[in-house]
Amino acid sequence: MRSMVEGPDPDPVDADFRLHRFAVPLPRRGRTMQQTLKIERLKSRPQFLAAAKGVSQARGAVVVQRLDRRDGDPVTRVGFTATRKIGGAVVRNRAKRRLREAARALVPLHGLPGSDYVFIARMGTADRPWERLLDDVKSALTRLATPRTAPEDAPPASRPPTSAGQDS
Repeated sequence: MRSMVEGPDPDPVDADFRLHRFAVPLPRRGRTMQQTLKIERLKSRPQFLAAAKGVSQARGAVVVQRLDRRDGDPVTRVGFTATRKIGGAVVRNRAKRRLREAARALVPLHGLPGSDYVFIARMGTADRPWERLLDDVKSALTRLATPRTAPEDAPPASRPPTSAGQDS
């Protein structure tokens, strides 16, 4: 047991987010437990705007945006935002803290290397039960991780039909 003179044991999760970088084991997609996914924070406005040009999924109390950088760098970058629309500073900060913790737990398991993720808090993020928030984040991440394919029975996209009686 540590003595009170030495001070409390620092929380490694908070220290990792303060450093804006952490590494955790990856148990899926053919990666072994010894391999680690390096995660960094998105910090500048242009990074957030670039991620907004990627694909997004809205699930319950969270919207997750993902941009595949295609730059060959396996680092996954993660950013968090909450607008004033969801509440005052206390509510926004609480929502972002909850999203950071959910991302810390789920991005290493369901995120893709070489991607930028932006987690956007919605109205219920600060008050949503923890299990439901985790489920929202997990379902959004898994949906973003699966590649989209066109349905087999859908006709190829074509120009809309024109009226036979109109002159061009």
